[in-house]
Amino acid sequence: MAAEYWDRYWRERRSRRRFLGGAVATGAGAAGLALVGCGDDDDDDGGGSIATATSPATATSGPGATPTPSDPFANAKRGGIYKTTWTGDPPTLDPYGNLSFLTKGFAAYIYSRLFKYNSGPGVKKADLQPVGDLAASAEASPDGLVWTIKLNPAAKFHNVAPVNGRAVTTDDIKYSWGRATADTNTNRAQVAFVDKVEYPDATTVKFTLKAPNAAFLDVLADANILWIMPTESEGGFDPAKQAIGSGPWMLESYQPSVGFKFKKNPAWHFNGFPLMDGIDGAIIPEYANRIAQFQAGNTDVEGITAEDIVNIKKSMPNINLYGEVSQLLSFVYFDPDPASPWAKDPRVKQAVSMAIDRAGIMDLGYNVSKLKAEGLDVSERWNNIIPAGMERFWLDPRSADQGESKKFFEYNVAEAKALLSAAGFADGFSTTYQYTANRYGATFNAIAEAHISFLNEIGIKTTTEVQDYSSKYITQTFVGNFKGIAFGYQTPFPEGGNYPNRMFTDNPSNHSKIVDPELADLAAKQQRELDPAKRKELFFEIQRKNAEKMHYVPSNAGAGTGWAGYQGYVKNIDIQTVPGAYSGATEEAPFIWLDKA
Repeated sequence: MAAEYWDRYWRERRSRRRFLGGAVATGAGAAGLALVGCGDDDDDDGGGSIATATSPATATSGPGATPTPSDPFANAKRGGIYKTTWTGDPPTLDPYGNLSFLTKGFAAYIYSRLFKYNSGPGVKKADLQPVGDLAASAEASPDGLVWTIKLNPAAKFHNVAPVNGRAVTTDDIKYSWGRATADTNTNRAQVAFVDKVEYPDATTVKFTLKAPNAAFLDVLADANILWIMPTESEGGFDPAKQAIGSGPWMLESYQPSVGFKFKKNPAWHFNGFPLMDGIDGAIIPEYANRIAQFQAGNTDVEGITAEDIVNIKKSMPNINLYGEVSQLLSFVYFDPDPASPWAKDPRVKQAVSMAIDRAGIMDLGYNVSKLKAEGLDVSERWNNIIPAGMERFWLDPRSADQGESKKFFEYNVAEAKALLSAAGFADGFSTTYQYTANRYGATFNAIAEAHISFLNEIGIKTTTEVQDYSSKYITQTFVGNFKGIAFGYQTPFPEGGNYPNRMFTDNPSNHSKIVDPELADLAAKQQRELDPAKRKELFFEIQRKNAEKMHYVPSNAGAGTGWAGYQGYVKNIDIQTVPGAYSGATEEAPFIWLDKA
């Protein structure tokens, strides 16, 4: 059965490194826990199983695994509508129509991927690994160049015209791959390592790679890249207005500026899920309004700023809090004009980095000192060019391993001014500073505004431009079409290699159009390196090399502990998945239940 297949796959990968490519790089010795299994955390041989259309929605054990002691869903209550909020409208409902996180977050409700992550009760973040979504199996050739993937025969599209519940076939994979790799899709560069894709029959897809790739399965699991759409999307209906997939939820209605209504897909190929009947998402851009609705009991979950945690915890004694460090990188970046001050001399970028009070940002955005005093467990890690939440490849910028470039992470106004002066800007200069507000929440807004003071303090005089997310920031500034200085979030990739690939190569989404030959070479090497320890060292070198020139200046929005509050009747909230990614509607929401009895 498919359930046992993935247990065996990862067990064999750990014991013999039989599979090349993505299998090797997901963490040696990680426990093979799966979606509904709850195997022994100390059992490196794995355990648990994935709920599929061929296995019941109960905890079972794979061959040779420690028997699962209980079913984590035995007491789950079925039914009910989960009430959530959105910060704004997606620019489009078409998952290939825009880079917006709102579009991708919407896609996770509706569409499936070939692979997803094995989130579930008892699965720790460090143990996350790709497992089948639409894929029933994946086998690699001995040289790691050819991957043969079989589709799950139980997977069907939503029973909505004109698709009408038909089976997912390789025609749909071919159509979706075409959209993912089209010239109009800036994310196509993320799969440029694939040489060709073949479709021998209706249930088999064969990928041939240009070279072995340590991240192959992670790339296919990435919620930024390959959503599987029905071929009817081409002419049968408009995917910018109507959404039909094979995912856990079906779109019931969407009113711009008002909200979404989703109902569960009763034929989802993970049998027995979702547990809830549906999800309502109200569009409320302002944080204060969202919190007021949550405190009034009108919504079931809400992101809470660290500043509000203590007071809300006291005023809502039944609240359940969940804290997590996201896999989210914020950074200052610069326009690509060769005549710009930062293009002329790397000391200007180094000065910008030393102007940033990163410890102050952690207190401003994440209330670190106060929450520690209240006994809450909070992170104090700082982002590097690999975010602090990606512990597998993250290099602590304050550590000895950072080398001499660690000095550029220090808050030192005098040295920053000296660097500017040495670069020929003793009196500073004037420029535009741009970011987008409200879409990313109150914490981001506060930190974005703090950077204005940091820049001004060293003599960089700014004219602030707060850009609309959909019409300008995501479509122009985010992809390098701007003048001056910008501040924003990087896409939270589930696999570390996507950060250098996007930021230092000719990727169309390269924010500052930086093409550094040394860093581009390191980006290529990390992707080919199948030894986890050697690959980690390549990531460390990438972080050291970026810091030497500060092509991109890491900041600490996203580095602290982020908090979500749940009403007390919301159960199974501690499912961990790739932090900050867009796949929660697939990997988390189907397994939550409401216990209002």
